[in-house]
Amino acid sequence: MKLSDAIRKRIKYFLKINNMKIWDLCKETGVPCSTITTFMKGKTELLKLDTLLHICEGFNITLGEFFTDSIFDETYQENNKD
Repeated sequence: MKLSDAIRKRIKYFLKINNMKIWDLCKETGVPCSTITTFMKGKTELLKLDTLLHICEGFNITLGEFFTDSIFDETYQENNKD
C-alpha cells in the first residue's frame, strides 16, 4: 500500500473512533479544510509532517500512536519521477 493511502486510512480510522468529520478536525487543529480535504480525496499525495502532527494533536494522540499500526509495515512511497 502506498504511504499516502495508509495515512488516509489511519486518519479515517481516527475520525471514526472520535466521531468526527473532517470539518471538526479542521476546527480542532486550525489546519485549513482545503489542505485536509485535498489530501483525503487523493488530489495530492503529499502531507507535510507538521500538518500530520497538528492532525494528531486534533485527535489527542502522538505521531507514534498514529504510526503504531501494522498497515505501515508494508508501505512504500511511489516515485513520481518518470
